[in-house]
Amino acid sequence: MIRFQQVSLARGVKPLLENVDLTLNPGDKIGLIGANGAGKSSLFAMLRGELHADQGNIDYPTKWRVAYVAQETPALDRPAVEYAIDGDVTLRRLEAQLAAAEAEPESAENGTHIAELYGALADADVYTVRSRAEQLLIGLGFTLEQMERPVASFSGGWRMRLNLAQALMCPSDLLLLDEPTNHLDLDAIIWLEDWLKRYAGTLIIISHDRDFLDGVVNVIVHIDDRKLKRYSGNYSAFERQRAAQLELAAGMIEKQMRQRAHLHSFIDRFKAKASKARQAQSRMKALAKMEELAPLRAAAEFSFEFREPLSAPNPLLVMEKVNAGYRIEDPETYAISEKIIVGGIDFSLQTGQRIGLLGVNGAGKSTLIKTIANELDPIAGTAQFGKGLVIGYFAQHQVEMLRHDESPLWHLARIAPDVREQELRNFLGSFNFNGTMASSSIAPFSGGEKARLALALIVWQRPNLLLLDEPTNHLDLETREALTMALAQFEGTLVLVSHDRHLLRATTDQFLIVADGKLQPFDGDLDDYRDWLFKTKLAAKNSAAEAAQAAAAKPKAEQKVEKKAPEPVAATAAVVAVGDRREQKRLDAEERQRLAGLKKPIESRIKRLEEQIAKCNEKKAVIDARLADPTIYDAANKEELKKLITDQAYCTKELEQLEEDWLGQQEALEQLQA
Repeated sequence: MIRFQQVSLARGVKPLLENVDLTLNPGDKIGLIGANGAGKSSLFAMLRGELHADQGNIDYPTKWRVAYVAQETPALDRPAVEYAIDGDVTLRRLEAQLAAAEAEPESAENGTHIAELYGALADADVYTVRSRAEQLLIGLGFTLEQMERPVASFSGGWRMRLNLAQALMCPSDLLLLDEPTNHLDLDAIIWLEDWLKRYAGTLIIISHDRDFLDGVVNVIVHIDDRKLKRYSGNYSAFERQRAAQLELAAGMIEKQMRQRAHLHSFIDRFKAKASKARQAQSRMKALAKMEELAPLRAAAEFSFEFREPLSAPNPLLVMEKVNAGYRIEDPETYAISEKIIVGGIDFSLQTGQRIGLLGVNGAGKSTLIKTIANELDPIAGTAQFGKGLVIGYFAQHQVEMLRHDESPLWHLARIAPDVREQELRNFLGSFNFNGTMASSSIAPFSGGEKARLALALIVWQRPNLLLLDEPTNHLDLETREALTMALAQFEGTLVLVSHDRHLLRATTDQFLIVADGKLQPFDGDLDDYRDWLFKTKLAAKNSAAEAAQAAAAKPKAEQKVEKKAPEPVAATAAVVAVGDRREQKRLDAEERQRLAGLKKPIESRIKRLEEQIAKCNEKKAVIDARLADPTIYDAANKEELKKLITDQAYCTKELEQLEEDWLGQQEALEQLQA
């Protein structure tokens, strides 16, 4: 149990928490939310013991093992998979002790100690540790080849994934994750969500991804007005409860205002009359004692909108037999080689289309977006851009492309040199860049503020085609919601790559998938994509990792047993035998878990299909009942009759397709259970 008792904390002159009381139960999965600067990261620092409360206490069991994601990654020559295993500090300590013991002269006492260490290592699951590390890294987007590369060879975002893998490798009772999805693609987020659902300890997550919070947490802790407020349920449940609280508070304030007005009226009318003086005095005391209710503050609302495009060419873009990729120049010979990422693209964009682009990490989504944005020339094929096409392009690293020594006003004036400064300031004010903030250097701005500026620059240009590659990185929940609302009302064409499923659901109406070097339509929703991901990509990679590890682990274990001194051999062999049994149990459990993971998406798909079939049957029954009514065939009902016949044919066809899909899923489930 984690208990906050009268905790207060200030950073500098800014109070973050004041007299906070809160209890969190073992096994809770908690989403920690609040405005930027409210104190979320400081609260994590207190739980890690890196920061101490100014007053009060934070208590949790001293034996609890705490895991968290390191913010720095040293540039090591150590392979990535070994760096991930380093997260299991207990296992690494036992391995170091075993190496030291094996270096000692042979003796009965030392042999017994070595046997004990082997038993402890078996308890620490040493025989499956590499397999577990590989499965973690695969889920986070690494390939088997990348796992053997040194840590120093990876970029900052990939090193943060390695740090996340370390935290997940650590056997922990309390896991602290601060924005774990920031450096992940959608496929890695879906995998992480599934992993965290099965985590047995207490979990506290800071995240701005509402779908991720909805899928993982069962408690929300909201930092607001220097207090911690606990809500049961996920983020959507919190929003409902918060809205009800705001409505209730508003009603109570209105009621109190009416009471105060009534008391004031009585006092003003009768305080001068002797016969009513006593009653007037009592009401004055009641008024004085009445504590004025402070309204619950809703989060400061921020909203913006994309201005109507000036033109709408149709089609906006046509690609024929395009190969998208990179031309690479050899630094010594200056020879040009071509690397095709996505090939054979036949693609057109029509006015008003709203497309979500799916695909696993490294499939080529960003390369495709850059080619559509004309940032990359096609390696082959033709790309024709419509006359009057205005592209608004938000790149994955758009924030890094801003001039950090310049102001928001400078950035906007650069693309609108002929517009009056006051008009530019008014526009920036609509994005919460007010007063001196508009003319100050953006260097000290937060990542979210810089991303908001990048969006403002795109909005100003009134694009008719928006290409957004991970636009929500660094954005808080409030700004994400504002972006979602603005995109939902955008009148142009949208192509979106995002790991934010709420944004994808709310703003797109069709999906394309980049997979195996091709661009293809994806017939399904995000739940179907999750099912496809677990059934194909992740399942195949995990199977490959397990097979490779099984081939490598067995001879290593046998080799270590042969090193024992003669005297403790019997004890060591017994430990290894126990280890083998435990290993078999572990493998059996992992196989059951793997099958359960494969069955779960199929069962979910079957359930959704059954719901759709039931709805379709209900709709068809209503149509059939209406067609059975003789009056429908009157001349006056001719148009309604035509519509009913069309709807009946559509329902019949849809039912056939749904039932065919249901049978296919049932067959797939039966094959897994065989």
